[in-house]
Amino acid sequence: MSDSPEPVVVARGLTVSGPWGPVYGPVDLDIEEGGVSVLVCPAGSGRTALLLTLAGRMRPQRGTLSVFGVTQPRRIFALAAIAGIDELDQVSESVTVRDAVTEQLRWNAPWYRFVRRAGAADLRAVCAPVFGDLPLPPLTEYVEELTELDRLLLRIALANTARPPLLVVGNLDYVTSDRNRELLLQRLIELGRDQTVVTATVNGVTSDAVRAQLVVENTSRADLVHGQKGE
Repeated sequence: MSDSPEPVVVARGLTVSGPWGPVYGPVDLDIEEGGVSVLVCPAGSGRTALLLTLAGRMRPQRGTLSVFGVTQPRRIFALAAIAGIDELDQVSESVTVRDAVTEQLRWNAPWYRFVRRAGAADLRAVCAPVFGDLPLPPLTEYVEELTELDRLLLRIALANTARPPLLVVGNLDYVTSDRNRELLLQRLIELGRDQTVVTATVNGVTSDAVRAQLVVENTSRADLVHGQKGE
C-alpha cells in the first residue's frame, strides 16, 4: 500500500483559450494536501490564468478540476485565497498600511457593522500569521515605501484573513533578492502547516522543505502557438 496521501487538487486536461489563441493547456496536476507545492513554468498570462483557475477565479474551457472534492468554480472560490496576482489584488502604492488593513477589515465585515480605522491590534491579527517573526510593517508607512518582501507578505495577509484550506500565491520571483525570496518561501512553508499552499516560479527552488516542485508544460503562449502551427 502506498504511503503517499491522496491529492487534494486534481487537474486533468485543463485548457483555456482567448480571442487571440491558446492561453494554457492541456495541463494535468496532482497536488497533495499541506505544505508548499511549487509550479515551475514560465511567467506570463498562461501561468496567471492557470493559478486563477486553481483558485476558482477562472473557469476552464476544457478539462476537469477538483479542489478538496469540489468541482464547481464558485465553490472552489470559497475554498481558496489568492495573492500576488497584479490584475487581482495589487494594493495601491499611494495608501498606507493602515488604509489597506482597514479596507480589508471593512470588506470582511457584515454591511451593517461599523469598522473603525485599523489599529495595532488589527495589524497584528491580520499580518502576524503571515509575517511570523519578521517585523510587521508600520501602520503609517505608505505601501510604496515597503520592501518587495513586505509588500508581497502584506498582500498575502490581506487575502488570507479567512484562512481557507487552499492558498495560491502568484509569483515567488516578485521578490528579486535571493535572501528575501528565501524568507518568503520560509513563511509560505510555515503557512503550509495549516493550509495547502501553491505558488509558482520560473527556475524552481532549492529548499528541501517544499512538498513538491511540479514542472508544468503548456503555459507559454509562444510554445502553444508554435505547437498549433506544427500540427
